[in-house]
Amino acid sequence: MTAVTASQIEAALQDFKDPETGREALPMGQIRDIAASGSEASLTLALTTHSAAIADEVAARVEDLVRTRVPQLSAVKVNVARHERPAPKMGQVGLTAKSVIAVGSGKGGVGKSTIAAVLALGLKRAGSKVGLMDADVYGPSIPHLLGLGDAPKPMIAEGKIVPVMLAGMPVMSMGFLVPPGEAVVWRGPMLHGAITQFLRDTAWGDLDYLIIDMPPGTGDIALTLSQMLPLSGAVVVCTPQDVALLDAVKAIAMFRKVNIPILGMVENMSGFVCPDCGKKYDIFGSGGARRRAEELNVPFLGEVPLNMQIRVHGDAGTTLANFDDKIVGPQLTKIVATLVRNLADSAAARPPMLQLPVLG
Repeated sequence: MTAVTASQIEAALQDFKDPETGREALPMGQIRDIAASGSEASLTLALTTHSAAIADEVAARVEDLVRTRVPQLSAVKVNVARHERPAPKMGQVGLTAKSVIAVGSGKGGVGKSTIAAVLALGLKRAGSKVGLMDADVYGPSIPHLLGLGDAPKPMIAEGKIVPVMLAGMPVMSMGFLVPPGEAVVWRGPMLHGAITQFLRDTAWGDLDYLIIDMPPGTGDIALTLSQMLPLSGAVVVCTPQDVALLDAVKAIAMFRKVNIPILGMVENMSGFVCPDCGKKYDIFGSGGARRRAEELNVPFLGEVPLNMQIRVHGDAGTTLANFDDKIVGPQLTKIVATLVRNLADSAAARPPMLQLPVLG
């Protein structure tokens, strides 16, 4: 049997795309240290922290690709390393982030803020650099969900608002600025100004993801965001019953009207799973969001069971602990990975932009 060469492995991975950018990984130096000895091979796959939630499956895909295209190999080892790529400045506000994701719903009471917090915490838990912005100015609940209700009022340093940090994750909310129990009574222009300040004047740092918890309904904050920066897309949260799905459809229509792509739907409170016997009870129905997503040609990210521990952790400000729950934890982890995978698929489907040289 002819020994495999490094050039054969390189040729097998010539068209493999980086999940963050959608560009070929080999020319960007993200596939390196290729070595072959007899029928065994090894290489290093370098990924940015933007892809942290799917790093293992991307590495497995590389291994399968090499094995398929170089069938005489008996063993392939893929070592995953970190690839540094700073985030670009986005839109009018100069936000330094790679992906900005809005989490919305057509109505309140469907667990939108909990899902927004879960997405941010799940991405950070996987190893990404994440910020969480609470744009629900009238009903900010992110501080409570994260156990930051007693956080001191954010300070100003070097002309920037210093966000509240949760284990290295920057968080900004009107709940940090307004005393508990006090209502925010603002018209549209003041609301627009607050959102602008949160985006432009907060020291977010270099982010892979900024997750934005939107207010419920179809107000004008989505329009404000679409005018200020290019959002990667929106996640729509709903519950299974028809009355909630009617409003979720309106939220999808709103995002589409302002040219914000829909990254997927999450069905929250999707059946109660008894922790003692494991039997599932469809209290609010089941599968409604999945069916509606298929009808609207929208990706379906997953289902979150109705679970008492989500309420317990939300009230206690320990939302991160939901990932350790044996019933909901695997579902939440899957939703986070599916979101990142969908972003990678979208990046791969877009042709890379031509980079023109700077002359003169």
